[in-house]
Amino acid sequence: MDFSALPQEELEQIIERIAREMLAEGLRTPAGRDVAICSCHGCGSSACPDTLARGFDAGADRIGIEQKLPAAAAHLAARIDHTLLKPDATYTQLDQLCAEARDFHFATVCVNPVNVRRCARLLAGTRTKVCSVVGFPLGATMADAKSYETRRVIGEGACEVDMVIHVGALKSGDDDAVRRDIAAVADACRDGGAILKVILECCLLNDDEKVRGCKLSVAAGADFVKTSTGFSTGGATVADVALMRRAVGRAVGVKAAGGIRDLATAQAMQSAGADRIGASASVKIVNEVAGAR
Repeated sequence: MDFSALPQEELEQIIERIAREMLAEGLRTPAGRDVAICSCHGCGSSACPDTLARGFDAGADRIGIEQKLPAAAAHLAARIDHTLLKPDATYTQLDQLCAEARDFHFATVCVNPVNVRRCARLLAGTRTKVCSVVGFPLGATMADAKSYETRRVIGEGACEVDMVIHVGALKSGDDDAVRRDIAAVADACRDGGAILKVILECCLLNDDEKVRGCKLSVAAGADFVKTSTGFSTGGATVADVALMRRAVGRAVGVKAAGGIRDLATAQAMQSAGADRIGASASVKIVNEVAGAR
């Protein structure tokens, strides 16, 4: 947020609120030490309104806050791909996505290819990686085009790639075409040291097709299988996650994505076998764990 244009009274109110919220959340310094309590306001010294005000007076437009999450919330956050794949996503929204990912230590931000470079720059030096999508959202793209797109997003800074399979080929029983399609992207990921997640788009498949898609993904070199793009007729279901986990065993991970908007749903997906959650409501979900609804 740009504070420079705010009236002084409003700025003082924001500073005071930030200070109190930092104290209430039990924040720690970046080095991990407990925040010292100041004598003037009874809050963390780094959150003292006077200290914050001096920072703004010196020309700061933003402040950085490292949040201390409860262990359960941190554990879940580390397994979430914080997602923004809307075609109209603005730079401001992407910047906010990355700021939230830094604060909550999400596993990745998942963004469209054109936004990888920006997000990689914003997240440089943090534990959060950048994930991008390939052949998205239909999967109806040539295998060599998917391979090229994969190499490009890795070159831009993506460490994980979520590709959409050739759904029509799978439904037609052309398993060789599906395997080649996945393998083309898997080879590019292996060359670039990136993790590959294969999106099956389960809402378009019957159970037999889901199982075949899982097994073909494993055979072709996938690191994860994923339920959905979130852009088709349905998202993740507990039944699909459980089926996919049975199909792949422990050989690869399972990512549940699409329609996961609350803690109860995220936990149900994890209980069914999901190792990773894709969500745009990530902050809300983690805050439910932390009790900050």
